[in-house]
Amino acid sequence: MHSLQQLIQSVHVKKITGDTSVVIRAIELDSRKINPGSLFIAIRGNLSDGHSFIAKAIELGAIAVVCELMPTEVADGITYILVNDAQEAAALIGANFYNHPSLKVKLVGVTGTNGKTTIATVLFKLFRKLGYSCGLISTVQNQIDDTIIPATHTTPDAISLNALLQKMVEHGCSHVFMECSSHAIHQQRITGLTFTGALFSNITHDHLDYHKTFDEYIRVKKKFFDDLPNSAFAISNADDKRGEVMLQNTHAKKYLYSLKTLANFKGKILENPLTGLVMSVNDIEVHFRLIGEFNAYNLLAVYGAAICLGEKSDEVLTTLSVLSGAEGRFDYIISKNGVIGIVDYAHTPDALENVLSTIKKLRKGHEQIITVVGCGGDRDKTKRPIMAQAACDLSDKVIFTSDNPRTENPEQILLDMEVGLTSAAKRKYITVVDRKEAIIEAVSFAKADDIVLVAGKGHEKYQDINGTKYSFDDKLVLEDAFNRTN
Repeated sequence: MHSLQQLIQSVHVKKITGDTSVVIRAIELDSRKINPGSLFIAIRGNLSDGHSFIAKAIELGAIAVVCELMPTEVADGITYILVNDAQEAAALIGANFYNHPSLKVKLVGVTGTNGKTTIATVLFKLFRKLGYSCGLISTVQNQIDDTIIPATHTTPDAISLNALLQKMVEHGCSHVFMECSSHAIHQQRITGLTFTGALFSNITHDHLDYHKTFDEYIRVKKKFFDDLPNSAFAISNADDKRGEVMLQNTHAKKYLYSLKTLANFKGKILENPLTGLVMSVNDIEVHFRLIGEFNAYNLLAVYGAAICLGEKSDEVLTTLSVLSGAEGRFDYIISKNGVIGIVDYAHTPDALENVLSTIKKLRKGHEQIITVVGCGGDRDKTKRPIMAQAACDLSDKVIFTSDNPRTENPEQILLDMEVGLTSAAKRKYITVVDRKEAIIEAVSFAKADDIVLVAGKGHEKYQDINGTKYSFDDKLVLEDAFNRTN
């Protein structure tokens, strides 16, 4: 517990009304979770405004409120802290409340459109194998060594994030590897954290429903690097158009990785079969379990981070060679009659192109590529026809289906995907709205050695339809479809 005065240190305060010596027992962003002695922080969200719930929070026992707009009626005995930016205040207060846990671990953040989960997960697995106690904060799950904590967001809110980091400190973690989404950077969820290092994977078309323009999306990602201290390291993908731009204004030590040009961490793909990559990494030849060019980049990023964290090159590469990737990232199974099934989280045009390009390179001859793909509802609509065209360009047959339609009509989403398709693409696809039936249909088309890609949901174990999450696992449905055909 801390006094309110201690908690608001470093916060940009406009005005204080009331007593700041009060002792705060908990911090909440959700008024429904308030208990007596809590501080309530009113944040303006996309769906609701925390300012509407200040009275409810006080009724439940909040003794102090942080807000951007003072209520018209001020309650007696309550302390109000007026700020310009409640999201920034929440992050700084959270770090103060939990005694700055990010200073007590080596915290490494990973940002970019694609590859974040794989890079963070493989780093976590690598450092555990090297003998360290580690934490992982990712889209798939949060983890403290062997203990799994389900993830609800790519990056938790600022209060939950500091609470989780403090648990990792108490457990004895020395390293924490974390995905840093553009939403989390923009919403200041990672403000107040001290990073030991940061990695950039790539940047492509995504989240324009939120950021509105691609330039704004780039600016938000870049801010992560701009804010790094000079004690940190920053590693970027030299082969991405914006790779070096990300590092332009950072105070951190700069490093690059690449498959195509000179870099601190240089790779070359020697073989790329379904059994795994064979690469040279800084002139050392290694066989990895991970597959595809996109994973070659992920492995270089992981290797670079490990070296920057002080590990020995030969130990890192030896350990990396036996590691698998993240769940739902190029997960593959083979049916009894020889059909290859691949489940991947690819939900952006670039990610889908990467996965399909990799599959085309893995083909031995003229095996069919059959792709099942959809697009999420209530998200960036502009990428729908791009995803559809990419699937048709790089597949022999395509089934458009529902993903997470959320509050949208799934049939309308499919119509949006079809807009502007070339005449060649139109000859390749059918639509099956029900995702399970679409996967079964795809398997029914496949013969021995054909490849069925189920894209878009990866590790997710649900379908989000009109606010309800129904149990759904692409990999289990695919396995069941394989069993039906044998």
